[in-house]
Amino acid sequence: MKLIATDLDGTLLNENGEISIENATAIKKAIDAGIQVVVATGRSYSAANKPLQQVGLNCPIICLNGANVYTENGERLSNIPLSKSISKKILHQCQVNNTYFELYTNQGIYSPDRAKFMDVLLNIMLSANPDITREEVEERAALRFQEEEFKITDDFEGLLADENIEVFKALAFCLEADTLEKVKTPFTDADNVVITSSGFDNLEFNHPEAQKGIALSIFAAEKGIALKDTMALGDNYNDLSMLKIVGRGVAMGNAEEGIKATCDYHTVTNNEHGVAKAIEAIL
Repeated sequence: MKLIATDLDGTLLNENGEISIENATAIKKAIDAGIQVVVATGRSYSAANKPLQQVGLNCPIICLNGANVYTENGERLSNIPLSKSISKKILHQCQVNNTYFELYTNQGIYSPDRAKFMDVLLNIMLSANPDITREEVEERAALRFQEEEFKITDDFEGLLADENIEVFKALAFCLEADTLEKVKTPFTDADNVVITSSGFDNLEFNHPEAQKGIALSIFAAEKGIALKDTMALGDNYNDLSMLKIVGRGVAMGNAEEGIKATCDYHTVTNNEHGVAKAIEAIL
């Protein structure tokens, strides 16, 4: 392998949103061995770079599912926004279905109501972890807003009318699968949008060319590296496009079943340093 691409949440990061010493050490060993390492995430650049810096890693970052690509020095190389017409359609579907949403733009991340999202996270975590207290859940839920910097607004129509605003990704959250399906259904193959997910509770909207697989393919080509000599690691459906095209697609132990079925290779969970295990296997 000459190139490794790793997702962040649910993959390189553990449940506390941190890169373990084991994972960091393995990545540094790979880099020292001459292997290029790139992060591919749905996060914004700043939220993706923060955990890397905490363990002394400087890597190129494919962020917002491929809408932006940055060098290890923080220089932006690519920029693929959604059209304003599609952004308005996404906004409308989220509003009529009473679904929490976020818009990731060139001027920050905009959210309509932080308190509402905190309630969504609390309900998810309390349902999944009945043995922990509400205070513990609130502390963990607050990590979401430490990772990303949000701007609160009620004027999304005015925001989208601003010619200086570019929307790179839209994110819809809801605990009810039926509601998310209602948000998703009006979009067709004719629409200039691709819809993926990084969890059971969300939908991620990007330009069709803003996908991890496409961005990774371009990145590898520019480095003169064949995809057959590339390993990618992920856990959810926004990772699928890159896992399918590489020579060694690795599903995390905590990955969705559909992701595990797609990949010929598997590792242990993100809380068991699965990325480190996968890297050690190729080293």
